[in-house]
Amino acid sequence: MAFIDLLKKGNKSSGIAAAGNAFLTVIKGIAAFVSGSGTMLATTLHSAADATNQGFVFIGSALAEKEPTKRFPAGFGRVVNLFVLIAVVVVSIMAYETVLKGWELIQHPKPSTNIWLNIGILAVAVIIDGFVLIKAMKEILKETRAEVTGGSLIASALKNVSLAAPPTRLVFYEDIIATFGALLALVAVVLSHFTGFYLLDGIGTLLIGLLLIGIALKIGYENTIGLIGVAAPKTVEDRIASLILSQSDVVDINKMRILQEGRKYHVESYIELKKGFSLAEADDIKFLVRDLVLADPDVDDVTLGIIESDDKQSWEIAPQDQK
Repeated sequence: MAFIDLLKKGNKSSGIAAAGNAFLTVIKGIAAFVSGSGTMLATTLHSAADATNQGFVFIGSALAEKEPTKRFPAGFGRVVNLFVLIAVVVVSIMAYETVLKGWELIQHPKPSTNIWLNIGILAVAVIIDGFVLIKAMKEILKETRAEVTGGSLIASALKNVSLAAPPTRLVFYEDIIATFGALLALVAVVLSHFTGFYLLDGIGTLLIGLLLIGIALKIGYENTIGLIGVAAPKTVEDRIASLILSQSDVVDINKMRILQEGRKYHVESYIELKKGFSLAEADDIKFLVRDLVLADPDVDDVTLGIIESDDKQSWEIAPQDQK
C-alpha cells in the first residue's frame, strides 16, 4: 500500500508518456512486421525505448519522494537521476540498433508494403506524441511557476526547461525527438513509396538513430551532474534569497548554498540579523525564516545559522528577480 501511495506522487508527465509509448510500440511493431519498413521498425524501437525509459523514470520519481531515514538523512532525491541514467543506457542501445538498421537499408534498399497501414499508424503516432509533448510543456511551466510568454507555449517551455524536474526534462526532450521522428518517418515512407527512391527509407531510419544518440548524450550529461550534486539555478537562488530577506529582522545573507537533489533543493545559509537581539529572540527569528523557506514547495530541507550584522551588504537581488 505504501508503494502505491509513492506511485501516486510520481512524475505525471513520465507516467503518461510511458503509457502512450507502450501503446505506440505495439501498433508500430505490428505495422513494421507486416510492411517490412525499416523506418517503421526504427520508430518502433524509438517508442519502445521511450516507454521503457519513461516507465523507469516514473518509478524513480516516485521512489525519490520517500522520506529521509536515519541511514539516508539527505533523502532519496537523487534516485531519480540514477533511474534516468539507466534510461539513457536503454536509449543508447536502441540508437545503436537503429543506426545499424538504417545503414543496412541504405546499402540494400528495398520497398515496403502496406503503405496506408504505415501512414495511418504514423499519423496516430504524431498525434499521441504531440499530445504528450504538450502535456510535458505544461508541466514545465507548472513546475517552474512560469507563464506563457509571447503567446507561445513552445518558446516558454524551451526557456524554462532547464529549471524543470529531471523526469519532466527527459519526457520533453524525448517527445520532441519522438514527434519529429514520427513526422520524419511519415515523410520517408510516403516519398520512398511514391517516388520509388527506396534509399529514403534507410536515410530516415539513420536520422532517427542519430537523433536518439543526441538526446542520450544530452540527458546523460544533465543527470550525471545531477547525480554528483549541482547548485540550484540562479533564478531559484534569487527566489530563496528574496524569501529570506523579506523578513524585516534579516538585514543580509552572509553565505548561502543551495544544492539540487532530484527536483528538490537543500538550503544552507548564514543570515545576518539586526543588532541587539538576545539569543532567544534571534533563535525565534531563525525558526521563522526557516519555516518561511520550507513553505516553498521546491525546498526539502533548510539549515540556517545566525550572525550579527557586520554592516556590510554581501547579498543583493535585482528588483526584477524578486518574486
